[in-house]
Amino acid sequence: MIYLDNGATSFPKPRCTAEAVYNFLLHTGANPGRSAHGMSVDAARIVYETRELVNSFFGGPDPLRVVFTMNATYAINMALKGLVKPGDRVITTSMEHNAVMRPLRSLESEGVLLTVVPCEKDGVLDPTDIRKALKDSAELVVMSAASNVTGTIMPVREVGKFAREKGVPFLVDTAQAGGLVPLNMDEDFIDLLAFTGHKSLYGPPGTGGLIIGTGVGEKDIRPLIEGGTGSRSENEIQPAFLPDRLESGTPNAAGLAGLRASLNWLMEKGPDGVLQREQDLTERLRQEITAVSGLRLYGPEDARQRTGVLSFTIDGIEVSEIGERLDADFGILTRVGLHCAPAAHRTIGTFPEGTVRMAVGAFTRDEEIDAAADAVRTIAAEGR
Repeated sequence: MIYLDNGATSFPKPRCTAEAVYNFLLHTGANPGRSAHGMSVDAARIVYETRELVNSFFGGPDPLRVVFTMNATYAINMALKGLVKPGDRVITTSMEHNAVMRPLRSLESEGVLLTVVPCEKDGVLDPTDIRKALKDSAELVVMSAASNVTGTIMPVREVGKFAREKGVPFLVDTAQAGGLVPLNMDEDFIDLLAFTGHKSLYGPPGTGGLIIGTGVGEKDIRPLIEGGTGSRSENEIQPAFLPDRLESGTPNAAGLAGLRASLNWLMEKGPDGVLQREQDLTERLRQEITAVSGLRLYGPEDARQRTGVLSFTIDGIEVSEIGERLDADFGILTRVGLHCAPAAHRTIGTFPEGTVRMAVGAFTRDEEIDAAADAVRTIAAEGR
């Protein structure tokens, strides 16, 4: 089996990640912050240490401004639906995942004004187009740090600088970039950063969160849910302070123990090295299949402008058939179709069929790339 679906979730995880989850369930297991006994205190310590790691990893302002959620989608919804109100204007790009576009379209139906700035056909965004859009008043700019369809790395810092100059909060979806592309909330002018654990942070599914910069007040974001926090239990009103204001219910402490381990593993390994390795692998794949007759590649040609994602189609063969054959005949696992990003596929000209996406990871080997290239060549030749 060759796993090239790391754009959906990374696999395998580092062994330390699985061991941390197992050890938490076996030896800690209690509800963090809900009791005073030793097991609960140990669980709370693990959760807080994970806050510290996440905050440090992304250059956040304060561990207590790291709000844990189940994934980046929840975090994005928390920010959008907690900040934006009817009559507000939001600026985004044409390469966004549905984690951004669906809540924005829902808010648009309620009276929010939405401006979608078009990207180039390779998914590249000219940041000056955001600056032009900011000439009119706006309440929020939101964009991904990298495309899940083409791997295109977006000009986060440039956009953040333009937004900061206009005093407009900047929300960044790091689901595809976190753990790969260097991101720092302070240096990149990011006010709100949504992250997920299960992709390039190599953590367990069910982990993620929202980091809230100091430019956003503790009470500025309306909670999506309210309930028990383990704090101020004498009150029936939700606490006003972070992270408790936005973090109700029992957290996924076992998952966060795994995320703590994966972040330590990633920082020891060096995220820059992981990104370069993935770019080298995708460039190797691109070079091996670019001459295949009828094959079309999407995204920037320069490997350094992409994460470890390569999307393609083959003339005359449905992407679903390609994906099925890769799996059934060659044991190569990919993702085909629209990748929950129809706006991005409209931008690159592959809607409604979509593409075949191969996404490498930290554990992908050179020989697996060569085998994938051989499989693509075989399918293209036999398909015609």
